[in-house]
Amino acid sequence: MHERSLQLRLSLGLVAAIWLLGLISHFTPLGEWPATFLYVLGSLGLVIGYCRKNNAWQQMFITRQNLRSAMMWGGGLGVGLAVTDLVNTFMYYRSGGAPMDQMNAILVGLNLIYLFPVLVLAEEFLWRGMLFSALLGRGVNKHLVVLITTALYSLNHYAVAPVGMVERSLMAIMALPIGIIGGYLVLRTRNVWASVAIHMLTFVSMVLDITLMPILARG
Repeated sequence: MHERSLQLRLSLGLVAAIWLLGLISHFTPLGEWPATFLYVLGSLGLVIGYCRKNNAWQQMFITRQNLRSAMMWGGGLGVGLAVTDLVNTFMYYRSGGAPMDQMNAILVGLNLIYLFPVLVLAEEFLWRGMLFSALLGRGVNKHLVVLITTALYSLNHYAVAPVGMVERSLMAIMALPIGIIGGYLVLRTRNVWASVAIHMLTFVSMVLDITLMPILARG
């Protein structure tokens, strides 16, 4: 129980540091970029370092156990979620919704699209790995664990996304089904790679959202 308490404190401590840095840096010329870097590097460093020191890979669901089932469930539901996202985005643009130009400038203009798989791993290891397993280990109801981690994951976009509030809100909304479906898949498979698969596929759909969908909607 003490180990789980430490795991929970470290997870929430990192989240608090990210949010505080995001708030402070928002009022500087750097914007939210410092919080973004802390989010990615801090999450990967904390989870990997903790797992290596305590041999907690399986405890955090970062394991090969049930990998085939995890990838099948994650891949299948991820495709369904990605298609749903593309349809909704198409209708959003058709109804006059503003394109996500700032996110397009970051992903495509700055060539950061190639680093986003690293962001996906960092997010899943933190939210559906370290924090998720810490709450379960503390005896929190499993449905509440899914809701807590999803809510924090969604709200986190307001602290780390270096774009305007409208685009942050769109990303926060996109994060809700990823967190809920990914969370329940981790509960089912005891494997975080199920949620990674969903997240990767929805990332592909997000890239299409900001590049292809505006063109199709105008046609």
